Amino acid sequence: MDIKDTARPLDGAGVSAFLRSLPVRPLLLCLGEARHFVGELGEARNELFRHLVEHEGYRSFAIESDCLRGLVVDDYLATGAGSLDDVMERGFSHGFGASPANRELVRWMRAYNAEHDEKLRFFGFDGPLEYWAASPRQALTALHSLLDGPLPCSRETLDALLGPDERWENEAAASDPSRSIGRSADARRLRLIADDLVALLEAQAPRLSARERERAELYGRTAVGLLRYHYWLADDSPARWSRLSALRDAMMAANLRAIAEHGPALVFAHNLHLQRNRSLMSFGDQTLEWWSAGAITATHLGDRYAFLASALGVVGDDVPSPDTVEGALSALPWDRSLVDARRLAEAVTDPAPRTSRDFKYFPLDPAHLDMIDGIVFLKRAAALD
Repeated sequence: MDIKDTARPLDGAGVSAFLRSLPVRPLLLCLGEARHFVGELGEARNELFRHLVEHEGYRSFAIESDCLRGLVVDDYLATGAGSLDDVMERGFSHGFGASPANRELVRWMRAYNAEHDEKLRFFGFDGPLEYWAASPRQALTALHSLLDGPLPCSRETLDALLGPDERWENEAAASDPSRSIGRSADARRLRLIADDLVALLEAQAPRLSARERERAELYGRTAVGLLRYHYWLADDSPARWSRLSALRDAMMAANLRAIAEHGPALVFAHNLHLQRNRSLMSFGDQTLEWWSAGAITATHLGDRYAFLASALGVVGDDVPSPDTVEGALSALPWDRSLVDARRLAEAVTDPAPRTSRDFKYFPLDPAHLDMIDGIVFLKRAAALD
């Protein structure tokens, strides 16, 4: 099989044909990043989303960014209140608000909503996490304020147990478990309170509007997830970072399942978070291993979950070897291609794994092409960082 027979240009017609080739219409169409901060991939993603909105009925977009910050963007899309500069500053985590492609996406989504009755939604689906974690204050207090009494504690007690946010958001806890307060008496009590508040939310669901219930459920998932993450941040066992990576992706997966209820949605995040196979990552002298958010979500959604991995040819000055998957794909005649991954696995015989000089680039794993629905391949890309 000629490799050209496995691919087509990455354009609207190609994307629609790809969707028709799937067993069922996906609730989540997930586009992975082989590397963060690649401007060309962000531009291609925006074009893809516009086509999905205008021709395939998509109304939601989700990104690997703080789920609570994402509410700032979603509110802006709904009302237009505030400035785009402020929204980009407060509505994204991980530095993603500085991305020109993300700014253009938010601008376009707001312009669309201003002209259409059926509104677009924006979701962050990551937890409020870096390697350390945010204070659970926002999630806990917001959930507490949405519920009726009798509550498991007063707001004053909640504030006293939370204390200053700085003691939760101590970056030193990432490298030193003893600096985490996740196993303190206050943190343990807050875990019980969070559990009681989530149970109370279920009991009071009929009195809440649909939007209040959606946000309350997000606050509940986030509060419980953050407190659990802080607990294990205080762990000093060798399994610490694999466990924390798994907890983060489990939080992502819970948010993705909630987003799927608004489907169909385009999801954008790193390949490691969206792939169906087990994720591996070098971390200091360790190799971390965990089940990704994509693997967890696909377990629940089955064929309603579709994954497009991205791959890059030349990254800066890093050129793929011809015997790698990326090297073979570089022979395609298009700068941007949409590739049938399973047919590619038949066309490329025993490809070598790529070793990239760009340590932030995660090459395709030739052993798992059969677990990818498609590949978005960019022949050349310039990283932004």
